[in-house]
Amino acid sequence: MVILLDAMGGDNAPDANIKGAVAAINQIEAEVVLIGKEDVIKSRIKELYGKEISEISPRLKIHHAEETIEMEDIPTVAIKHKKDSSMVVGFNMLKNGEGDVFISAGNSGALLTGATLLVGRIKGIDRPALAGILPAYKSRLLLIDCGSNTNCKPINLLQFAQMATIYLHNTLGIENPRIGLLNIGTEETKGNELTKEAYKLLKEKSKELGINFIGNVEGRDAFSGKVDAIVTDGFTGNVFLKAVEGLGKLVKRSLKDSIKKNILSMIGAIPTLPAINRFAKMVDYKEYGGALFLGVKKPVVKAHGSSDEKLFEFTLKQAEQFVKNKAVDSMIEEFETKKESNKEEIIEKN
Repeated sequence: MVILLDAMGGDNAPDANIKGAVAAINQIEAEVVLIGKEDVIKSRIKELYGKEISEISPRLKIHHAEETIEMEDIPTVAIKHKKDSSMVVGFNMLKNGEGDVFISAGNSGALLTGATLLVGRIKGIDRPALAGILPAYKSRLLLIDCGSNTNCKPINLLQFAQMATIYLHNTLGIENPRIGLLNIGTEETKGNELTKEAYKLLKEKSKELGINFIGNVEGRDAFSGKVDAIVTDGFTGNVFLKAVEGLGKLVKRSLKDSIKKNILSMIGAIPTLPAINRFAKMVDYKEYGGALFLGVKKPVVKAHGSSDEKLFEFTLKQAEQFVKNKAVDSMIEEFETKKESNKEEIIEKN
């Protein structure tokens, strides 16, 4: 297996990307290819580790790409004109079978545009979507869409539920994943036009499509452990995701401040430190890797733009698992073998 990593994408590139790859390389079986300016990557590796890349691991390699897509670049223009950028080169390598999964922490719009245009979406899926993993009580929560489609139709949310079901079953081994629709109330009549119509469609088609739809879920119940995936549009999902990440940071910071407040607090906290550390680890979004871009023909992972060494390390391990469990193959089989007339019937209604 070959993992393609955009070494030039993200706020902390290339150092965080390189460090994450080095930290992960002995924990995974895959080969990791760092895509970017070869001289820059080699120079940073030499400075950081005092070694050549081949001395670190024979499974760590470099593929040269001269350009970089910057955060301020217009996505469609960048994908079209920066053909020798680390992101476009990565997508083309993935498409041509030179890698099994592509990871980037670069320009989100360019990543989503490139994945759709260069790699291609799975036939039968109207819009691919970002799926992020979050902590939940004694379990994990999949949030889809968490940022790629700000305006959605009911058919999109239905397909997000299908993709979530396939991913959770194949990758996390959940036999009959519980899928909820993010809403402001649990009643069927609650929400805006999108959520009301999406609820009707999910209720009507869930049994036929093998979706275990449990109804509307309020934000406060999302982490109860009673739901495995939350379906929503990309605008709402991204706001929800960023709020959760911010709350996690607040909790960790406040906990540290409370413990360090005085000597008595520090002494009193000693017996509970293992529990505190476990809790801090659970609420740390860096433990859960990047967001998977579900709905395209090959595995693509969007790492956080502010990813550090630790987050790249976890994202690389997550990407290897994503490939091993063949979630994309299952989605292709699920969607491309469906009767076209069935899909057209659903779209007509919505």
